[in-house]
Amino acid sequence: MRSTRAGRLAVLFVYCFGLPLSAAAAENVDQRIDDAIRPWADGISGLIFSSFPVAGVDIPIVLVWLIFAATFFTLYFRFINFRAFRHGFQLVRGDYSDPMAAGEVTHFQALATALSGTVGLGNIAGVAVAVSLGGPGATFWMILAGLLGMSSKFVECTLGVKYRNEYTDGTVSGGPMYYLSKGLAERGPRLKILGKFLAVMFAVFCVGGSFGGGNMFQANQSFVQLLAVTGGESSWLAGKGWVFGLVVAALVGLVVIGGIQGIARVTSRIVPLMAVIYLAAGLSIIAINAEAVPAAMGAIVSGAFSPQGVAGGVVGVLFQGFKRAAFSNEAGIGSAAIAHSAVRTSRPVSEGFVALYEPFIDTVVVCTVTALVIIITGTWNPSIDPSQGVALTSSAFESAIPWFPWVLTIAVVLFAFSTMISWSYYGLKAWTYLFGESKIADALYKILFLAFIVAGSSMQLGSVIDFSDAMIFAMAFPNVLGIYFLLPVVKRELDEYWADYKEGRLPKFGKAARLDRVAGTKK
Repeated sequence: MRSTRAGRLAVLFVYCFGLPLSAAAAENVDQRIDDAIRPWADGISGLIFSSFPVAGVDIPIVLVWLIFAATFFTLYFRFINFRAFRHGFQLVRGDYSDPMAAGEVTHFQALATALSGTVGLGNIAGVAVAVSLGGPGATFWMILAGLLGMSSKFVECTLGVKYRNEYTDGTVSGGPMYYLSKGLAERGPRLKILGKFLAVMFAVFCVGGSFGGGNMFQANQSFVQLLAVTGGESSWLAGKGWVFGLVVAALVGLVVIGGIQGIARVTSRIVPLMAVIYLAAGLSIIAINAEAVPAAMGAIVSGAFSPQGVAGGVVGVLFQGFKRAAFSNEAGIGSAAIAHSAVRTSRPVSEGFVALYEPFIDTVVVCTVTALVIIITGTWNPSIDPSQGVALTSSAFESAIPWFPWVLTIAVVLFAFSTMISWSYYGLKAWTYLFGESKIADALYKILFLAFIVAGSSMQLGSVIDFSDAMIFAMAFPNVLGIYFLLPVVKRELDEYWADYKEGRLPKFGKAARLDRVAGTKK
């Protein structure tokens, strides 16, 4: 049934988008859309990314908003990002996963789905730009920001499960829309009104971001990379972005029609695969150049506090590192809480512990490996064009592995594919929050989402992408503001759970339960 429905959608896409425009006509359409969107896009993007100067460096307010929140959450919960790290791994492994609890996916699947929405082109292209503009020292601040971001993920994902809607058919809906509206309503009439307003604002931003940054940008950039390795403008694919878009839309359609369980099944396989492919290549280069690692580490530490030739000095380096971490792992944005809310658990804080691993893997591991390869190979370029980040990373890897551009292409396509299916779920939940949980609303959003994949593959929509990226980070303002009011709720959940964990009152499942039984038998 699902494949039949997907096939019908594919036919619809061929009919609507399959007739390629001439180059002049396509350029004219692109220009008209760009001209219509640009005034609005520039205005909203300028508002969301408005900044203030510090030591000659313009610092975006949204970045300060995210980093301050992450630091505050880390201190408020007494460095939960470190003291719960081990237990988070136990939960991911399934030691405390009750298969009969409400929810749709396991702890591991929820983590994989959320990771697939954050691990992507930012880890490849964005890190190259950060290291080039901020020097090796940017890596130090990037790692620190990633560690702090773990606390933000802990808070928002705990709240996502705490205030999710659980339906009679076993499905669930959760995320900032629900904990902003339901959570703040518990704290009085005035906050109820504020919570509803913040929830609607978040949902609108999330839908807009899912169509652009979570969809069209991913399709467009993966096609550009595929085009580059197959001959560029002389490739047989040149001018056929719509063909690539149709194929990707059909594959994404087969996944998203299955809902969160289908998405979780795919991401739980793709995320480990693409991580292994990318990290194996990076670690191989680091191992080959092992003698250069100590010098690289020294440059990272010294460059963080005494940079040479970086605009803004220490502030400039710190800004580049924090920016890359915040824009990569999306801690505080609230998007990941939508995926984590689908987990099978009766203890909300347990998923908060699992979420700690998201910024750790995304930023502390993947981004750091990318940065080390770029530093060791000496390919970072202070005069880099931000749009050439993928090319610079590809060049860094290619200097040691000649065939790496093909590996990078596979990684980029997998990153883009997994990001699209995750953001389709985020956008769908925000969409149905606004327009109601119905099959019609569900189907309409999915058709629109798949159509935008084809559009994104075949069009150059700079203003639309800028606009949608701004909407993604605009999600941070209502999300973090509401979280401040709900911190006592998270603290109460944490204290109760942590006491049960320390006293051994949590029921164990799977391998952990078997080991307990064996130990009891031996006694």
